[in-house]
Amino acid sequence: MKVTFYSNFLTHHQVPFCLAMQKILGDDFKFVSTIKIFQWRLDMGFKDLDKEYDFVIKAYENDEEYNKAKKLALESDIVIIGSITDELIEERLKQDKITFRYRARIFIFLDGFFKTIFNKEKMQLFYNRHIKYRKNKNLYMLAANAYGANDFNLFRLYKNKIYKWGYFLETNKYDIEKLIDKKEKNEKTEIVWVARFIKWKHPEVVIKLAKNLKKQNYIFNIKMLGTGILENKIRDKIKEEHLEDVIQLVGQVPSNKVKDYMEEANIFIGTSDSREGWGAVINESMNTGCTIIANQRMGSVPFLIKHKENGLMYNNYNELEANVKLAIQNKELRRKLGINAYKTITEKWTGELAANNLTKLFNSIINKKEIEVKEGPASKATNYKKLKF
Repeated sequence: MKVTFYSNFLTHHQVPFCLAMQKILGDDFKFVSTIKIFQWRLDMGFKDLDKEYDFVIKAYENDEEYNKAKKLALESDIVIIGSITDELIEERLKQDKITFRYRARIFIFLDGFFKTIFNKEKMQLFYNRHIKYRKNKNLYMLAANAYGANDFNLFRLYKNKIYKWGYFLETNKYDIEKLIDKKEKNEKTEIVWVARFIKWKHPEVVIKLAKNLKKQNYIFNIKMLGTGILENKIRDKIKEEHLEDVIQLVGQVPSNKVKDYMEEANIFIGTSDSREGWGAVINESMNTGCTIIANQRMGSVPFLIKHKENGLMYNNYNELEANVKLAIQNKELRRKLGINAYKTITEKWTGELAANNLTKLFNSIINKKEIEVKEGPASKATNYKKLKF
């Protein structure tokens, strides 16, 4: 079975899955990068991974590589399409060969209805990606967002052909009991927030939380990692509210050092709204045994978190504050959630499991047999109903 994965460029979110696919399929697995890595990612400390793996075809590099990528689109048994121009796979779609699109959500819901509906270029892209070949029997969807199925079902697209997907990061192996013991020696409850300082990541919520916790005499400390256009505004607000003793702005941290802060933290808070397509920081913080308290609108949260089993979810600010106070007060709950979070991300949401499940799904489709995968990556995705707490 020949499988080719098309995407912009190889990222650390995709490497564990790709390595596992290569282990299963050998030279019959290829990853096609269609553009060079963005300079801003290099500036943030990310590597150009296209140069590091022999399974990568760099379609942007020269005509020879481009023609290889185009040939693979026709000859592969299975093709997975990320964010690329359709010219590479147009002929495959015309022939209705088994093809999977790989998306988080429809960008009407990510970018806003009016910003999208009156944008001719975006609407043309939406038509080309999802409408033009909607009658193809062999066109499927890997939804890398818990709300993806809701979006596509609303438009009656990929009916009964949507499967759970996401990001599968390399995980560190810990003696999780010892790691949590170490966390519990903190003099204050350590809370970490990791994101860009932009509107839809909602750093201002952290300020409100810290102000209210301090007023109620909770003993805690918050580290905010990242930079962005709102950073100075947040810094000024911290001074205005006299919160310098409980919040530290750490600044930009290299991607390979973020886990160092998570290893020290008792609690991780994720405050992004529904514009967060996935949110790989959830994977990372679960790996380090943090108590996760996250907005359930984040794309990864409903796939990864089971409320009060391996983390806590919230819908509004009051629920966020209540969950943080509960976690500060209850060490046993923190331990339970941290251990279960670690087990989830190292046992149930790994690149190896994703590759095995997806290969099973491919074989089921090729051989026209019942789908074997019942849960986790590559299992059927259905509409997600937001929980009420």
